[in-house]
Amino acid sequence: MVHPDNKRLEEQEDIKEQHPDISESNEHLDRIKKVHELRAHGIEPWPARHEKITSSCKQILEAKAEDTEYSLAGRIMTMRAHGKAIFCHLQDATGQLQLYIKEDVIGEATFALCRDYLDIGDIVWVRGITFTTKVGEFTLRVLELVLLSKSLHPLPEKFHGLADVEIKLRQRYLDLITNEETRERFRRRSQIIAQLRSFLDNHGYIEVETPMLQPIPGGAAAKPFVTHHNALDMELFLRIAPELYLKRLLVGGFEKVYEINRNFRNEGISTRHNPEFTMLEFYTAYRDYHYIMDFVTTMFRELVLTTCGTLQAPFGDKTINFDNFRRLSPEEAVIEFGSIPKAELSPEKIDATCQRMNIKISPSENHQKKIFTLFEACAESRIVDPVFIVEFPIDISPLARRDDKNPLIAARFELFIAGMELSNGFNELNDPFDQAERFKEQAQIRAQGDDEAMYYDANFIRALEYAMPPAVGVGIGIDRLVMLLTNTTSIRDVILFPTLKRKQD
Repeated sequence: MVHPDNKRLEEQEDIKEQHPDISESNEHLDRIKKVHELRAHGIEPWPARHEKITSSCKQILEAKAEDTEYSLAGRIMTMRAHGKAIFCHLQDATGQLQLYIKEDVIGEATFALCRDYLDIGDIVWVRGITFTTKVGEFTLRVLELVLLSKSLHPLPEKFHGLADVEIKLRQRYLDLITNEETRERFRRRSQIIAQLRSFLDNHGYIEVETPMLQPIPGGAAAKPFVTHHNALDMELFLRIAPELYLKRLLVGGFEKVYEINRNFRNEGISTRHNPEFTMLEFYTAYRDYHYIMDFVTTMFRELVLTTCGTLQAPFGDKTINFDNFRRLSPEEAVIEFGSIPKAELSPEKIDATCQRMNIKISPSENHQKKIFTLFEACAESRIVDPVFIVEFPIDISPLARRDDKNPLIAARFELFIAGMELSNGFNELNDPFDQAERFKEQAQIRAQGDDEAMYYDANFIRALEYAMPPAVGVGIGIDRLVMLLTNTTSIRDVILFPTLKRKQD
């Protein structure tokens, strides 16, 4: 007589021979064995059939209607057998519902299928009648069950969610299956984007699409990803920003345009940076950056109130007050958040101040740029409530107009919240001669080795020569905004499939 354990090992070896690419776990092998046995019984583990679905878990639980028939589909998340009865929890996109499978109700053959071949992780369709158990749990007494999709692997951390961060990011589907918090975070991301789109639509903006593959990467200072188009035999770049194309549409007569777009920048990865990210960019003709700061403030307040139910939003160990938008110059921010006295920021003392704080600057830089370097080093990360930083040095704003009152600064803002830049906006440069000169300066910087400097874009200059109206443009980082409104401190947790280092075998 063959010992049961030896027979099981022989069966597993046969399965490995038939399926050389499968994993080595016993559970995986056992489930593949069940697939073969199901097919031998004439049952397809992945049938090409669609059963009638009348309800969801949430609808059934909210209705609380006893003795009512429902049909629904979902994934088996728990199973416990008690003789001729099985209790399960079925999960769909809306929640979980307990199932009660009883042999004398469902029939001997179907019960045997559930007992011997149904596993946690399988997707099933059920039809049944509702009732409340003795312990008070609203439950569906199953009358009919169909296996829709067999899971060949057990679910990780069945009762505690997925704990391994590496698996969460590389196998996001497992995180979504086992973690309601993750599912809710991405539902909220979708709602945030929909609300932004609705806000702009309601204010007369039209949504457009611009190229992701561009012959010249423009609209931002960043290193692009490079590819090659074989048929045209030309080098192309993944978009680093849609700006120069959106402004062509202003030339064409669209006065309010926006795009929710994917951008790609060949840069490092951190808790706040991903090489592929989502931006909202919108442009408004005949308005300036003072107007648009008010517009963005209203947009954010409405969005936060709708999403969070309050203007006080927790983020990590902080609470952000979205009812407290302010406007500060870099110098004012350095004084307030960097705790540096105004006297130490004078043209005569700023070099010594930077040296004392181990901040590297070139003595040849102008005073405004030195102040901004100090801002980035000692003030930016300490901002919590929303602050519009204004009065940017013109030489770090190659696409912005000069301020009418001070030609050394740009008519520009950046919005900082919780130490992060959330938005960048400025009065658009529409003077083709000025823009051409700035492109030339950027091209010279690039020739000197700065691979983040901009290219000279002759086609964009030609578009400006046909007259672009005075306008203001704004970019908003969607991923970081979702971080703030879901109390998530890593950008990887708000991107379904973040860029990751290749896993070593």
